[in-house]
Amino acid sequence: MAVFHRRSTIAAALLPVLLAIPGPAPAMGAPAGWQLAWADEFDVDGLPDPAKWAYDTAANRTGWYNRELQYYTSARRENAEVKNGRLVITARKEALASMPDYGGQAYTSARLVTRGKASWTQGFVEVRAKLPCGPGSWPAIWMLGTGGKWPADGEIDIMEHVGHKPGEILGSIYTNAQNWPRGTGKTSRTMVPDACEAFHDYQLTWTRDRILVGVDGRDYAELVNPKDGDYDKWPFDRPQYLLLNLAVGGDLGGAVRDDSLPWRMEVEYVRVFQPAR
Repeated sequence: MAVFHRRSTIAAALLPVLLAIPGPAPAMGAPAGWQLAWADEFDVDGLPDPAKWAYDTAANRTGWYNRELQYYTSARRENAEVKNGRLVITARKEALASMPDYGGQAYTSARLVTRGKASWTQGFVEVRAKLPCGPGSWPAIWMLGTGGKWPADGEIDIMEHVGHKPGEILGSIYTNAQNWPRGTGKTSRTMVPDACEAFHDYQLTWTRDRILVGVDGRDYAELVNPKDGDYDKWPFDRPQYLLLNLAVGGDLGGAVRDDSLPWRMEVEYVRVFQPAR
């Protein structure tokens, strides 16, 4: 994770264009002929599968990138646990002051990554999840380039949600040409009114030609490959890894109402399809 991360800002002209796609669309599903390349069905109780997931705790001591308030733990079932066929990421009101990398945080949570375990170049990603709605909650399903440079190596936000706006789902795609520090970033929005009461499919379709972000088969954000060879506009011919996290507060999450914790982000499965070779 680079120093900068995702954030909703006032949209400006984009290179290339990121736009909202109006109206419903047919159920999407993986493109015809694509095959399952990686999955976690969360069918073994306990800690998340260490062959598939690692924990990002890098900024605990210094503080997280968007003035977020959480301490991310590693291999701690109170914050990340597989139980009854679901991954549950839980944010809690507690301070782990005895931890060697403690940075003064009053909350704990978890940030799971496939970095170093699995990454993909193009694919159809589907994550079935139910979100928390506590004020100050900020769950996300997203991807980052394995090169480690932000925003140069790209970021794809498949789902972001903040508890202060229940049911509003955010999708963003960042590059060197379009990102919020430059004032050229754009976040597209769609409504899923029962996002905190029911499971929904949060989806990414990534091909050589375009990136589509959707939910339940309805695309609502798109980035088109300009095919001019400019890495600043299209860094998406290189691999990205997946992140699942539940942040507390911060620039997007906003003010935290402590009596609404603990919060839980529940995930039934993660599936990645790729074109048949």
